[in-house]
Amino acid sequence: MRRITLILAAVLTAGLCFAQGQQRPANPNATLRSVVANPDGTTTFSIYAPQASSVSLGGDLAAVRPVFTKADNGVWSATAKVPTDAYRYTFVVDGVQVVDPRTPGYAGIRPVARVTNGENIFWARRDDVLHGAVSCIYYKSTTTGSTRRMHVWTPAGYEAAGKALPVFYLIHGGGDSDADWPGIGCAGDILDNLLADGKMVPMVVVFPDGGMDTDRFVDELVKDIKPYIEKNYKVRKGAKNTALAGLSMGGLETLNLFLAHPDMFGYINVMSSGWFTNNAEMNEKGAARLKVIAPVLNKTAKVLKFTMGGPADIAYANCKNMLTFFDAAGINYSYSEMDGGHSWHVWRYDLAAFAPVLFK
Repeated sequence: MRRITLILAAVLTAGLCFAQGQQRPANPNATLRSVVANPDGTTTFSIYAPQASSVSLGGDLAAVRPVFTKADNGVWSATAKVPTDAYRYTFVVDGVQVVDPRTPGYAGIRPVARVTNGENIFWARRDDVLHGAVSCIYYKSTTTGSTRRMHVWTPAGYEAAGKALPVFYLIHGGGDSDADWPGIGCAGDILDNLLADGKMVPMVVVFPDGGMDTDRFVDELVKDIKPYIEKNYKVRKGAKNTALAGLSMGGLETLNLFLAHPDMFGYINVMSSGWFTNNAEMNEKGAARLKVIAPVLNKTAKVLKFTMGGPADIAYANCKNMLTFFDAAGINYSYSEMDGGHSWHVWRYDLAAFAPVLFK
């Protein structure tokens, strides 16, 4: 029977994943602040809706009734006196209530339609298995000087068992958030099913928010995320108990991490990523660094693998070119690809293949 499961989670259409960093067309929405408290005590509300004919406020702010006007760049704005308080609100665009797409956490509430045809697919939510917990964690980042968010999956029974487990850091791609691996990536269900079927060992899986400069993310994970996890979760330490993977932009962050810390991760998977072929500086610095770390990396990384979505993957040429530098440095790795391009279809399979080899 054909089945559609709707889940409130993060979603990003596979063909629209701009994770290699140069694909998203610029528009005013990219930097738009939708709710701004002004010094004079008023509040300005804005939404990018270039094709709309009318915009108003809904929810708790419907009674405010500010008049929205449209700028030439497609942004509708209105300013009104709003008393200090917390409000539920929506924009009403041409009579339709719209969740503010610029509100923090929006990526965590977008629906995902899981369409299946009755097959026992590996990412489906099964009724015959125990399900782990996916927690939303807020922590203080010394790297950014702000409060940031990550998601953490723990296996069923983790809290009661009291046993320290190895830890796996799994990074999303550009344009996504820490909610996307548990959401459109179906990671929680993939891990639940693998564990229930005896195909992987119990572990803690951390989904960081990689939405920052890829070089800076090294400090974010090493100085903020990893210490938080080791302090607040029962996890084992050391490279043999630590895995790392990331897709596309998250793959670049994965590369930066093990290049900077070749002794930190025992299991590594770079998914649909590679140094940009047209960035000579990136390739030259990376190649030079590989020659320095090769002995340590070959000793520490029990598994180092590169996976791609075939020639249709937008990072295919980047990865192929980059691997020539790994070959020249004498670094041990494995490579595999499947049809599917730069898509979540491929990355779910990558996770399902990588998790079973960890910590064994």
